[in-house]
Amino acid sequence: MTNGTSPGRATTRKTVRAVVAVAAAGVLASAVFSACTSTGSGMDRPPSFSATSGASPTAPLVADAPTQMASGLEAPWSIAFLRGTPLVSERDSGRVLELTSTGETRVVGTVPGVQPDGEGGLLGLAVGEDDRLYVYSTGEEGNRIERYTLTGEAGSLELGPGETIIDGIASAGYHNGGRIAFGPDGMLYAGVGDAGQSSASQDPDSLSGKILRMNADGSVPADNPFPGSVVYSLGHRNVQGLGWAADGTMFASEFGQNTWDELNIIEAGGNYGWPEAEGFSGGEDYIDPVQQWSPADASPSGITVTADTVFIANLRGEVLRAVPVADPTTATDYYEGEFGRIRAVTEGPDGNLWFLTGNTNSQGTPRDGDDKLLRVPLTP
Repeated sequence: MTNGTSPGRATTRKTVRAVVAVAAAGVLASAVFSACTSTGSGMDRPPSFSATSGASPTAPLVADAPTQMASGLEAPWSIAFLRGTPLVSERDSGRVLELTSTGETRVVGTVPGVQPDGEGGLLGLAVGEDDRLYVYSTGEEGNRIERYTLTGEAGSLELGPGETIIDGIASAGYHNGGRIAFGPDGMLYAGVGDAGQSSASQDPDSLSGKILRMNADGSVPADNPFPGSVVYSLGHRNVQGLGWAADGTMFASEFGQNTWDELNIIEAGGNYGWPEAEGFSGGEDYIDPVQQWSPADASPSGITVTADTVFIANLRGEVLRAVPVADPTTATDYYEGEFGRIRAVTEGPDGNLWFLTGNTNSQGTPRDGDDKLLRVPLTP
């Protein structure tokens, strides 16, 4: 399933498995063995990997004290930038907010027809080259991706006319996926959950449990791995993080069930195993992750990839995790427990990391001022 024109195909399946094999051999000094077994199979799992005790020599350091840019947000989910202006989605209210130059938040608009339900609602945001706002949300008939014109200038933005570019994505109270992002090829990618129907992840005719790739108008790119389909990869449970390294390598974070959460390198047409495999399977049928964690230590949501590091926002793990692109079997954790659950992270046009806490949803415990939008500079 080679696709030589696709940036997500920069790492071959053989290389991915080689990386995993090195990790499983114990190169990472922080490997910890777990007594967990795969659900229903009884097969012993290989080791999971926790963060290193100190910063990896190849990982950038983040400043010790992030700056609070906004507070009092209600279940924020995603961050995007329009010509330098931060935009934030609120899952349950359906609102899109902007951060003004005076440090205040104002409502840009409310996405019509959003039906919040558990983990569903207004989820991912992305801004296209056309300066339109692309939105992944849960509606009355399932999840859909729409795009909206933004009118006005920074400080007075308004949500203008919209159109649906893809719909018919199954929704549920959980496993809705929801992250959308434009890749370096200009295509729009979307992480879609299995909506509680795990068998759909292996069905190439279903959009559930997939990563989708489409043109900005929702049409199918001619070089997609499955002709006539927006499906880019399959066998996923619940992808909520998408990002690309400078060389085009595509990374995705994925929620596991009870055993392993994952960081994957995504290949065009690749099968990542769910529900037949969770975490490392060591077989030839499915692509193994480059790193896995216990859900209690991770629950990875949004990611962003700088030139050399994958930054991962973790909910249950309550850390901002840094994984070097050059060695994705290692990790360094920042802010453990300091801000509670972390929902999203992105590199802003200012070169800083921006991240959202996620304590005001049904599974979090709000702290004073929650939820927050924070900014932190990177240092070499």
